[in-house]
Amino acid sequence: MSAAGRARSLVLAPLGAVFGAGAALRAGLYRRGILRRSRLHGPVISVGNLSVGGSGKTPLVARIAEILRDAGEPVAILSRGYGGTFRGDYLIVGDGTAVLAESAEAGDEPVMLARALPGVVVAIGPRRDRVGRAVEARFGRRVHVLDDGFQHLRLARDLDVLSVCDADLHDRPLPAGRLRERASASARADVLCLWSDAALSPGDGRTFRVRRVPLGFFDTAGEPRPAPARPFLLSGIANPERFWSDVAAAAPGVVGRTAYADHHRFTPNEVRRLYDDARAVRADAIVTTAKDAVRLPPVAPELPVLVFRIAAQIDDEPRFRERLLAAARSAA
Repeated sequence: MSAAGRARSLVLAPLGAVFGAGAALRAGLYRRGILRRSRLHGPVISVGNLSVGGSGKTPLVARIAEILRDAGEPVAILSRGYGGTFRGDYLIVGDGTAVLAESAEAGDEPVMLARALPGVVVAIGPRRDRVGRAVEARFGRRVHVLDDGFQHLRLARDLDVLSVCDADLHDRPLPAGRLRERASASARADVLCLWSDAALSPGDGRTFRVRRVPLGFFDTAGEPRPAPARPFLLSGIANPERFWSDVAAAAPGVVGRTAYADHHRFTPNEVRRLYDDARAVRADAIVTTAKDAVRLPPVAPELPVLVFRIAAQIDDEPRFRERLLAAARSAA
């Protein structure tokens, strides 16, 4: 952190302390049963984080849903639908065979997950207990993966998975830092998924190291494609630097890039200007992220649009899989 950033954090520390205390009080009220939780018929595996934006939670949600699905469990992902216009009780984004909603309505991450996970139901709504009941009424009992669920304490869960990076465990609550609650709240998690390249200390049975693994370039239909020679990068995510470095490692001839704010809704005019900028530097492809690809408007492509995909790789995945299935099946 820069000197200016450290100074700002110190000035805002009292507000951060108040914010963190409020989050801790709320969690305590749920823990003591003063605030009541709702329970679904099927088991709930919550996946969440402490920080705002860019924690690696979405690829972890996808990997957890894949593990459960491939083990023969019927799976539903319950999401808030952040960034979408939907304001009703619930919306089925994907029924396991088709994507039924657009990102403008449902948000980019739910649509991305529905496209990437055949056989998995994806649904959104502000009250995930109501969303889960609607899913069970339509599709039957499911193992529910609660996306962004660590602070959504209204819904009871059978396993709490927390996605963190090293910096989260030493940061402060908002507005002094980037945390939604105190770092000490990580003790509430049953499983800690730590995004790190460093080896873990032996003996911590609840912590799993997770790493980002590049899968390469794909067209918008999901078919693998060779790396472009002169890619132009487009992103609207929280931490584009990781995307830039990943693509540069796989395709060193990057000729330009454009970055927008997280969850930016691209307009046709913006995309046309992007094509003009890319052609001006003789790019041979536009490369974007899977989250951004679902927000691109239907403009006739003047250059190939490629999606650079990454996945979560979990060290000791067999043991991680055992924890997931034990939670899913003990609640049967």
